[in-house]
Parts: sequence; structure tokens; C-alpha cells
Amino acid sequence: MNSSIAIDRFAFLQPSPNADVTNPFPNAQLNRYDAVRESRMRRRDFSKGFCGVTAMPLAAHAQERAKPLVGFLSSRSPAESEGLVEAFRRGLGEAGFVDGQSVVITFRWAEGRYDRLQALAAELVGLGVAVLVAAGGTPSARAAQAATATISVVFTGGADPVGSGLVASLNRPGSNVTGMSVLAYELVAKRFELLKDLVPSAGVIAYLTNPTPSQELELKEAQRAARALQIQLHVLQASREQELDSAFAELEKLRAHALVVASDPFFDSQRSRVVALSARHGIATSYAWREYVLDGGLISYGASLPEMYRQAGIYTGRILRGEKPADLPVAQPTGFHLALNLKTAKALGLTVPSSLLARADEVIE
Repeated sequence: MNSSIAIDRFAFLQPSPNADVTNPFPNAQLNRYDAVRESRMRRRDFSKGFCGVTAMPLAAHAQERAKPLVGFLSSRSPAESEGLVEAFRRGLGEAGFVDGQSVVITFRWAEGRYDRLQALAAELVGLGVAVLVAAGGTPSARAAQAATATISVVFTGGADPVGSGLVASLNRPGSNVTGMSVLAYELVAKRFELLKDLVPSAGVIAYLTNPTPSQELELKEAQRAARALQIQLHVLQASREQELDSAFAELEKLRAHALVVASDPFFDSQRSRVVALSARHGIATSYAWREYVLDGGLISYGASLPEMYRQAGIYTGRILRGEKPADLPVAQPTGFHLALNLKTAKALGLTVPSSLLARADEVIE
């Protein structure tokens, strides 16, 4: 087995695009906006979170205005989302749109502060975006949905799109909102099982969650999984950076043998910090996304975030070509990725069972 095997085999259920390419914007209306960028966006542009106001000749300004504007709202942070933004651009390119050439993307980042999402969504709507992409889970999607009933919204990771009220059904969303379902809560039990396989002696496991409505369903699944495995479960909460330190300090008092981190965008925005705290406290930790394992986390199991963002880019392009969100089914992952970090396991004094190694899609040594 290679020391790092990158697997990109995550297909999402969606209809094959049959868009009319002769007229890229049959239903799009040209948008007026003040924030424009000069020439093609460089990768560092999105990390600033805002488009700079650029003076340009009238002819160039008119040409820039002719490009549709896509708003990108994220509950996450720009630095840790760099690869995901590139995946979104890649999907947009597959649909026939190139950022800075045939479309302009403007970014707003909440950086784990969900209370900022509503104002940021309203700001993007005020710019007259043609499509509003809500990245980073249900909090962003709900903020975008509340901000507009007319602009098309594409979300990248709805944990329960129907139950949270984002869409009427997965097959027929029925409104201006569609996107990608992450199936996070459905995988919680599997993540507990895999962690128990890795740490068989773990009789006490902690579960770190962000106490928001969007995490209630996942928490219930965690409690159900712990009961099924006859594990004593302690729930820890954190929604601010300083609360992460307190939560990990509590682990020692609880004498927890392992930790499961919820698939919440706040933790994603603090990914390096969460991984570092797990290492500092010597706790075997399970995550939802492989990106944590690449950063030194122990084990992850879940859908592919880059593939999710790529599909969101494709959907955005299809909407720009005239398709309606109401007619685009919510896409769902059909494959899941198990990643293991043997270096981290060794540092924790863990022996990875050969059966678990054989099931892994990616092993980092």
C-alpha cells in the first residue's frame, strides 16, 4: 500500500446535464454591482473575503459588468477552504464558466461565526448575484434561504435538507434552493464503530459538538450509537475558539478514552487547532473528513468534501445556463472515504488492526 493513496471515486447522484450551450444565459439578467475585480482572480484573492473596488476605464468596466456574478457565502475560513474553492472552480469550469473570464465570484467568510451569516448573505443579495452558493453546511444554507426567495441558492453540505426546511424533497426541491446532501448524521454510528475497532478498550468516549439546531440530529445519532455499543458517552460543547481549550481540558477530568468530533463547519474552520489539541491531550479522535487526517488527525470516515464542492460548481454553471433549482435534485454521495494516519496511531501507542487497514481507502504512514 502506498504511504498516501489519494482516492477520488465519489460519484454524486444527479441527472446528466443537457443544457443548451448556444446561449449561456437564457434566463440570466445582467447584474449591477460595485465590487469588481481587475483581470482574472488569483488564488489569494478569495482569502481576503472581499472584492476590492477597482477603477477601470469605462469600456473595461462595461465588459466586466457583462459577466454574471456568483456570490460565495461560507461559514468556514478561507485558508482551510482553499482546496474546496479550487474544487468549486473546477466544477464551474466543467459547466463552461471560468472565474474572471466568463463569470465573477465574490466571497464572504463567516470564519465559524454563524451570527455573521445573515448579514453576509444580505450583502451578497444586495450585490445582485445571479447565484448564491451557500458553503459550509446547513447554517450557511439557512442564511442564504432567509436572504432571498428569488435568487438561486446552491448549498454544499446540507445534513438534512428536507428536515431542516431547505427543500420540499430531495428529488424535487420545489423552490429556489438545491445543492448537495452530506449524509453526516447517517454516518455517525459507523464512525463510532470504526473508532471502537481502533481503540477496543474505549469504554468512555466523548463527543464534541457545536450546540446549534443544525447539530441536534447528529447528536441524537451519536447517543444512539453509544448505547448500541454499550459505551459511556460524554457530550462536550464548543462554539468559540476559547471553548475548544476548555472542552479538551474536560476530557482529562472525564477520563475519556477516545473522542468523536461532529461534522460541524465551526470545527472545520478550526481544523488545525482541533487536531493539535487532540495530539496535545493524547486522545484518539475520529473526524468526518479526510482533511483532518491529512493534517495529522487519527481517523476519518465520510463523503468527499472536494467532490461535493465540485458538484456545487457544476450545479451553479447549469443554473447560469438557465436551469431552475426546483428541477435539480439534491445530489447525494454514493461513496465514502476511510482514512487512517499510522504516524498518529503510533504516537498514541495504538496498533491498527490489519482488518481495519484492509478496509481503509487511504493510509498515511
